[in-house]
Amino acid sequence: MAATFTQIPILPLSHALDPQTKPKFLEDLRSALLNVGFLYLSETGLPEQLVKDVITECKDFFEELPWEEKEKIEMKNEKSFLGWSRVNNETTAFNPDHREQLDLSTPHPIPGPTAPLYHNLLAPNQWPSPSHLPSFRPVYEDYMRGMSHISTLFTSLIAEAIGLPSDAFNKFFDKDQQHKLKIVKYPEVDVPDLPAGASEIEKKKWEIKRQGVGPHKDSMLTSYLLQASDQPGLQAQNARGEWVDCNPIPGTLVVAIGQGMEALTDGVCASTTHRVLSPRKWEGARYSVPFFQGVSYDAKFEAMDVPEEVLRLRDEARKARKDDVEFTFVKGRWGHLGEATLMNRVKSHPDVGERWYPDLLAHIRAQQATAVKAK
Repeated sequence: MAATFTQIPILPLSHALDPQTKPKFLEDLRSALLNVGFLYLSETGLPEQLVKDVITECKDFFEELPWEEKEKIEMKNEKSFLGWSRVNNETTAFNPDHREQLDLSTPHPIPGPTAPLYHNLLAPNQWPSPSHLPSFRPVYEDYMRGMSHISTLFTSLIAEAIGLPSDAFNKFFDKDQQHKLKIVKYPEVDVPDLPAGASEIEKKKWEIKRQGVGPHKDSMLTSYLLQASDQPGLQAQNARGEWVDCNPIPGTLVVAIGQGMEALTDGVCASTTHRVLSPRKWEGARYSVPFFQGVSYDAKFEAMDVPEEVLRLRDEARKARKDDVEFTFVKGRWGHLGEATLMNRVKSHPDVGERWYPDLLAHIRAQQATAVKAK
C-alpha cells in the first residue's frame, strides 16, 4: 500500500496467534506501520457482551447521569487530568473541540510529596456515582484490563514486524503501567453543506465549526478506538493532505500509532494526523471509547536498533509523508516522557492548568504568542 493511502487496512488479530497465518499478518502490519499509521484491528478476542456493556454505559453516562453529578467529578477538581470535561473545554490545533468526555485511567495512588511534578498524572479516577450508574465502574475496569492485554500483545507484534525482539519495548513500561481511556460524546452541530468551489478560507472556517477534535497525532505508543455508534466522522490524513474516512466497522478497533512509537522506532512507525468531524443536525450524536496505551513517564526516548533494511523502507515512506502537526517528543527538549506529556495536557486543558499549573500554562502561552508573532 502506498504512503498516499486511500483506505485503511484491516488486520485480524487472531491471525497473529496462528503460526500458519502469523508471517502474513506481520508483513501486512509492517506495511501499515510504514505507510499508513492507522489500521482496523478485527477478531480481537474481546468478549462481545463486554463491548456491548461498554457502549451502553458510555451512552448512559452522557444521557442519564444528572449534570450536577458530572460536575462533582469535573477534571479541574484534580491535578491528574482525570475526570469529566464539558463541551468545548479541550483545545486542539488552537480551536475548541466540540465534545463532552470523561478521562479515566488504570488505578494508581496519589503520588508522594517528593515525586516529580509529572507524576501527578498518576492518580485515582473520579468515578460517576454508583447510585446512578452501578455497573459503570466494573464494566470499564474490566474493559481496561482487557485492552491492557491487547495493547501489550500488539506492541510485541509491532516489534516483530520491524525486525526487533518481541520484548523490545518492555523496558519502556512500568511494572504497574498506567493506561488511559476516554468516553466521548460528539453532539450534533448545525452546519450547512460546504458549497462547491469554496475557498480555502471558507473551507477552514467550515472545518472549525465541525471540529469534534482537531487535527492531531496521538502521543503515546498505540491507541485503540471503539467507535460506539454508527456515525462517521473519524478521518486520517494521507501524504497528499487528503482526509480518508475511517467509518465504523462492527467488531473492530481503530488502531492509531502514536508519536511515542514513531520516536522510539526512529520514524519507522508512522504517527498519522487524524481528526473527528462532528455529526450534523439530525444525524444523532457520535460516541466513541478510545484506549491509550501508556509508557513510563520516567522513560527517556531513544531510537531502537531497527534493522537497516527497514530503515531504508522508512526513508522511502518518509518522502511521501505529510507532517504539519507539532511533534511532541523532539529529542533534547524534554528529559523524560512525563514532562512532555504534562505540558501537552496543560495546553489541551487550560482550565486545569490555571488551577494547578499556572507557571506551566504561562510558559505555554508565551511560546504560543511568540509563534504567532513569528508568522
